Amino acid sequence: MPNRQRHPRIVARTAATLAALSVSIGAALTAVTPASAASPLWVQHVQKYPGGITNGVRAYATPEYASAQSTLARARAQLAAAPTSSKKGGLHNVQMDVNTNPPVPQNETSVAASLANPLVAVAGANDYVTGGVTVMRTLDGGNSWSTVRVVPQFRGTGDFCTGGDPWVAYSRRDKAFYLSQLCFFRSLPFSEVHLFKSIDNGQTWTPGRFASLADTNFDYATGTVDASIFHDNDQVAIDNNPSSPHYGRIYVTHVKFHILPTGFSDYCPVQLAYTDSVPTANPRLAVWQHTQVVPDNPGGNGLGPTANQWPRPVVEPNGTLDIAYALEDCNTGLDTHFNFQKSTNGGASVMANPVQIDGAGEYVDNPDLGDVLPPTKFRAPDSTSLSYNQALGTLGFVYQNNRDQTTSGANISFEMSADGGHHWSAMKYISITPGGAPAPEDQFFPALTSLSNGTFVAIWLDRRHDPQNRDIETFQGVSTNGGATWTNQDISTTPWNPDQGFFRSGAFIGDYDGIASSTEAIYPTWTDGRNSQFSQTGQGSTDIFTNVERQ
Repeated sequence: MPNRQRHPRIVARTAATLAALSVSIGAALTAVTPASAASPLWVQHVQKYPGGITNGVRAYATPEYASAQSTLARARAQLAAAPTSSKKGGLHNVQMDVNTNPPVPQNETSVAASLANPLVAVAGANDYVTGGVTVMRTLDGGNSWSTVRVVPQFRGTGDFCTGGDPWVAYSRRDKAFYLSQLCFFRSLPFSEVHLFKSIDNGQTWTPGRFASLADTNFDYATGTVDASIFHDNDQVAIDNNPSSPHYGRIYVTHVKFHILPTGFSDYCPVQLAYTDSVPTANPRLAVWQHTQVVPDNPGGNGLGPTANQWPRPVVEPNGTLDIAYALEDCNTGLDTHFNFQKSTNGGASVMANPVQIDGAGEYVDNPDLGDVLPPTKFRAPDSTSLSYNQALGTLGFVYQNNRDQTTSGANISFEMSADGGHHWSAMKYISITPGGAPAPEDQFFPALTSLSNGTFVAIWLDRRHDPQNRDIETFQGVSTNGGATWTNQDISTTPWNPDQGFFRSGAFIGDYDGIASSTEAIYPTWTDGRNSQFSQTGQGSTDIFTNVERQ
C-alpha cells in the first residue's frame, strides 16, 4: 500500500498554504528552514544501495557535502559580489559558469539552442552553492556566458528545496526556454518535478515557488504525502514542428522510484507528464496530463521491465514522441538492455510493446554495481543520448558499452534507426583510434546532436591519453554519412583529475553532459575539473566548459 502520511507541518498549514497560492509573483519569498525529521526513504535508499537513484541526488546525502557547510556559506555570501559573465580563454575552451570564492562544484549539464536566434543558447548544471541549478546563457554564439541561479521551492511549506538534475529545452511556439529540475529534501519526504520558464533568453526565470508542477508525491488538496515515492532523473522535450497536431506541447519524462521502509526500491518505471500551455505570469496554473511509459509493478523485485533509468525524449517532425530508456535495476547500476517507446497521439498512450535497441551480444554493462570505473572513485553510470536527425529522417542513440572492458575499457556505442525506432542497426563503436579500433582506456557520458546538413555530432568524456586511466579529457565524434563512419577529435585543452572534483571524496561528477546545435554553432557542454583548487581549499571543484564551434 502507498506510504501516505499527513505531515505535521502540512496539516497545520494546509489552509494557509492554499490561500497563499493566490499571491502574485511579485510577492516577497522567505526561506524557511525545514524542521528536523527522520531521514526520507530516498536517503536510506542511497545509503544502503550502490545504484538506482542518480548521482545528482546522491551527492546531497554524502558526508562530504554536509561537512562543507562553512565553505558553502562563504560561497553563498560571494554570490551577490560575483562577476556576471565569463570570457573566452585558452584556444577554443570556454568556462561557462562563474565561480564563487572559494569555488565549489558544478556538474551534470544540459544545453539548448534558440530556434529564433542561432547565436543564443542556454545551459543548466547542478549547483552545490545554492542546491539548485546554475543557468548559463550566451548571446554571442558561445564566446561569453553569463550566470544566474534557479532555486526550487516547495509550495506546501514555503521551504526552499534541493534541486538539480537540470534539463533545458527551447520552444519555437512560445519563444521561451524551459528548465526542469527536481525538488526534494534530506529531512522531509516531499519529492517533485518542477518546470521553470524564461522568455528573455535565460536572463530571468520563474520564481521557485511559482514553478510549474509536472509531478509530485504530495496531494495539495488533502495535505498528504506518499513518502514511498521519489521522483528522479527528469528530461524535457518540446514539439517544435508547426505542422504537428501537438505543436508547442511540452513533455517531461522522469523515473518514479517506489521505496519500501527498508530503503529497497521494488519498482522504478519511466513516467511521462505533458502540457500544452505554461502561463508566463503564473506557470503553476499549467494543467498536466500523466502517462505511464512503463507500468507500475507493485510487489516486483526491482528487476525487469519496471526497473528503468535514463529516459531520453525527442519529438519527430510529425509530432511523434520517442523515448529511449535503460532497463536498470532499481537498487544497483546494473543495466541489461536499452528499450524504445513511442507515442503517436501526443503522449496519451504508448506502444503496447517496447522495442529493444541493442541486439544480442552487442551490449554489456559495467560489472561494478555502483558503476565505478577504477582506478577513480566517481560513479560513471550508463547515461545515454537520443537524437532525431531531421535531414536524414533517422534516430541516433549513443551509450557507454563495457563489452570489451578488459581490452579497451568502456567505449561509446552508436545505433541508428531509419524507421522511427521500430528496428535498429548493428552496434558500432564511435570512440575509436585513427585506425578505427576501439579507443583505449575508458569513455563515458555521451551526448548526441545532429546538424541541419545531416551530420551527427557526439561528445563524451575520455581517458585514452592517460595510461593510468585517470585524467579526463573531452572528445568529439563526427559522422557525415548517417553514422556509418566516425572521426574523433580531442576538443579539450587540458586534462583533469576527477578525484579532486567533488569536495573531499571525488565521488561525483554528475551523470551526463550535453550538446546542442543551431544553424550557426555547435554547443558541446561538459563537466571539467581543470581549475579545481583541491590542494588549496581541500574541497575540490568542477566547472562547466564548452568548445563552441561556429558553423
